[in-house]
Amino acid sequence: MMKHTYQVTGMTCAGCQYKVQHLLSQVPHVTEAVVDLDKGQVTVAMDAHVNTPVLQDALKEYPKYQLTDAPAAHQSPISGTMSLEPEDKRTWFETYKPIVLIFFYITTVSVIAGSTLLGFDELIFMRVFMAGFFLVFSFFKMLNLDGFTDSYAMYDVIARKFKGWGYIYALLELALGLAYATNFNPAITNLVTLVVMSVSIIGVLQTVLNKKVIKCACLGAVFNLPMSTVTIIEDGLMIIMSGLMLWLM
Repeated sequence: MMKHTYQVTGMTCAGCQYKVQHLLSQVPHVTEAVVDLDKGQVTVAMDAHVNTPVLQDALKEYPKYQLTDAPAAHQSPISGTMSLEPEDKRTWFETYKPIVLIFFYITTVSVIAGSTLLGFDELIFMRVFMAGFFLVFSFFKMLNLDGFTDSYAMYDVIARKFKGWGYIYALLELALGLAYATNFNPAITNLVTLVVMSVSIIGVLQTVLNKKVIKCACLGAVFNLPMSTVTIIEDGLMIIMSGLMLWLM
C-alpha cells in the first residue's frame, strides 16, 4: 500500500472537504482519502498506483477543485492498515464532550418531564428524550447541511447511491423531533423512527467494523468527532426506545 499527498485548490469549508474526500475515495484502488483543509492538501492511500489525471478526472464535475501533485517530500510508502488522520491525542472525554453534554441536558429535561405526582412515567420520559434528541441533532445538521450530506454519503447505505437522501434524512429527523414533541400519532412516529434508524445504523456498523476513520456526519461538520461505537449507541438507543414505545402502547 502507498500514500501520496496532492494540493487541492478551491476548498473553502467542511462541505468542500467532505465532497473532495468522497469523490476521490470512489476512484478504483483508492482505499482512503483525507483532506487537510488548512493546508489545502489531500492524502490518498492506494493499494495500486493511480495516476494523477485519474484523480483529477474524479473532480471534473466540480471545476473549482483543482488537484495537482505536491512536492515529492510529502509522498511516502506505507504498509499495513493505518489511518491517514493525524493522531488524536485528546482524551476520550475531550473528544466526546459535546455528545456527553448533549445527552446530559436531554436526559435531565426528560427525567423532569417524566416525574409526575403519580410517579415516574416512562413513556413521557422516552417521548421527551426522543424529541430532544432529534431536534438537537437536526439543528446541528442544519448549521452545515451540505457538509452533513457530503459526509453522510461516505458511509450511509442509501446516501452512497442517492446523495439527496442526506437532505431528506435531516428534514425527516426534524419532523420526527416535532412529532415526538407534539405527541403526533405515536404509532406512526415510532414506526418511522424504528425503520429509518435501523437502516441508518447499517452504514455506521460497516464503517466502525472496517475501522475506517470518518468524521461523524451528525456533529462532525460542527465538532471534530470521529465515527465510533458512540454513534452506534446513539442510533441503537433510538431503535430500542422506539420499539419499546410501540410495545408499551
